[in-house]
Amino acid sequence: MNTHQEKLWSKEFILITLCNLLLFLNLQMLLPSFPVYTKDAFNASDFTVSLVTSLFALSAIATRFFAAGILRKGKVSIILYTGAAIAVLATAGYYWCGSIALLLVMRVLFGIGFGLASTTLPTMAAHVIPPHRMGEGIGYFGLSTSLAMSIGPIIGLSLLGSFGFGTLTTAGTLVLILIFPLAFANRSVDLSQAGSAASTSSSKKNTGAALKKIALPGLLNLLLSVTYGGLLSFLALYGKEAHLSHIGSFFLFNALAIFLVRPFSGRIFDSKGHFGIMIAGAVFTMGGLVTLSLATSTLYIILAALLYGLGYGMIQPSIQAWMIKEVPVEQRGLANSMFFNSLDFGVAAGSMLLGVIAMHADYSGMYRISALFMGLFLVLYLVVSIWQRKKRSSQSEQRTA
Repeated sequence: MNTHQEKLWSKEFILITLCNLLLFLNLQMLLPSFPVYTKDAFNASDFTVSLVTSLFALSAIATRFFAAGILRKGKVSIILYTGAAIAVLATAGYYWCGSIALLLVMRVLFGIGFGLASTTLPTMAAHVIPPHRMGEGIGYFGLSTSLAMSIGPIIGLSLLGSFGFGTLTTAGTLVLILIFPLAFANRSVDLSQAGSAASTSSSKKNTGAALKKIALPGLLNLLLSVTYGGLLSFLALYGKEAHLSHIGSFFLFNALAIFLVRPFSGRIFDSKGHFGIMIAGAVFTMGGLVTLSLATSTLYIILAALLYGLGYGMIQPSIQAWMIKEVPVEQRGLANSMFFNSLDFGVAAGSMLLGVIAMHADYSGMYRISALFMGLFLVLYLVVSIWQRKKRSSQSEQRTA
């Protein structure tokens, strides 16, 4: 396969993006519904509810280290089919869970399947995107996740409220099954050449150098994801506490803002780099969280969602493209693994930490505290960026001296 092709919207790219849409649609249909279901079915505490999210995320993190190693050998189909199959079995298994303990076991199993599939798909996408259009391509690829974020929670919460948890799990299972024919039609995509390169040139030293290059964007992604963990785990419960009847509209308008900004942010990243995107995105995200914490009506929810979505849509695809461009081709599996691991670890940490805070304060106060993580994001990014620029300037002066 020619990775230097000019065409972005190839058959391979479209099929990979559709597979990613289905994978995240399953996730987003079920994830925001779990807190309500767990509270109602098992009378669980806020911390136990947070485990439904965090255990899934932690198992996905552990799995991706394994997946990244196999991807360096080019075993794309094996990982994708295995991950999708495990996720199908876990989603179907939710229906049979008669205890919170068994439900948590299924969440761990789903995390394993999701970890395998979610590492493979963006690595495949990066392999077929023209290198000079990486930011734009990852931005469009990420729109599949945004679409899932917009319609998934609405579908999930509607199915849960109207037909019950059994119907919701059945729908989620069918969504995942559709991945198999799409993946089968995409057999022309493989990473065998990249895997061969990795087997001859990759070493612990090269891996260490790659990890060092992607450490900053990975940490920034983690801080951003802490805030998103608080939204996934507690937004529906916050709506009940604050008597906000249309709290689910947050997901719709959040995704709408992401849809609007992602193509533009990707092109800006390709032409100008990440500096302006990170700063503006952090400010928008903070504004969204603070506005949400003050919400007294649907209008506040919509405004908060638009602000948060603009920031999230600017930052996240730019971070992923940043990490991919920092590493050689054979290390793209590692970069995508670390990107999603930082995302999932942030979601897990945010779910647990903010869950503990919610036990001692109301949800509005919890979201104001959540905004402080984006303040830390902004400070960390500016400090490191300024230090790196001074370092490069000093090195340049030494070379010219």
